[in-house]
Amino acid sequence: MTTPHPYGTPGAPHLAVRGEAHLETAPDLARIAVTLSARGRDRRTTLDDLTRRNAQALDLLKSYGDAVEHLETGTLTVTPEPSPHGRGERIRAHHGTVHLTADLGDFTVLGALVTRLADLDLTRVDGPWWILRPDSPAHREARWQAVHDAVRRAREYAEALGTTLAALVELTDTGTGTGHPDPFARTRSTAFAAATEDAPPPPLDLEPRRQHVHAEVDARFTLQPPRL
Repeated sequence: MTTPHPYGTPGAPHLAVRGEAHLETAPDLARIAVTLSARGRDRRTTLDDLTRRNAQALDLLKSYGDAVEHLETGTLTVTPEPSPHGRGERIRAHHGTVHLTADLGDFTVLGALVTRLADLDLTRVDGPWWILRPDSPAHREARWQAVHDAVRRAREYAEALGTTLAALVELTDTGTGTGHPDPFARTRSTAFAAATEDAPPPPLDLEPRRQHVHAEVDARFTLQPPRL
């Protein structure tokens, strides 16, 4: 059995091309990050306040049912603040934070949820970050178009040489991905502070950002020997 020459031969010349695809599509999910804070003179009071605020935020997020597709708790920190003028290990205050992350698939409730979260005491909301699911059909479509782009280019080069493609030797996926997320942050404001339980803050109008999907392949073909 004869091993093909990696760079081709006059009897079986090789052609290497690159195929690319660039698509835009609507996002599948909106991700928000919630940071809850507490500060107190003693550790127990700080932990109690942090626990209460964490439960309040979780209850609010869970009240949206299936619209919140994923919810998780991240880092929890409780940090003592030493007294600047004290001696020894005297503590001035304790600071506590807990981080939550939520993914929403229903964008119609996103604005209302963000404003209600931002209206909670000592709560910071970051986001949304618009993302695609890993199994989004957009990824498959981009790969499909990249392969067809490589074949089209190869055929055009072969046609310019007055010949045709003979066989595919190698196909390599050299790059896929989406555009960078666009962070959007909101924290408690005077407008939120003026709201009451009977009159919740008006929802923010959040427009989903279209996602850019990119795929790239390198392809190597053999050609029928051209008559040059």
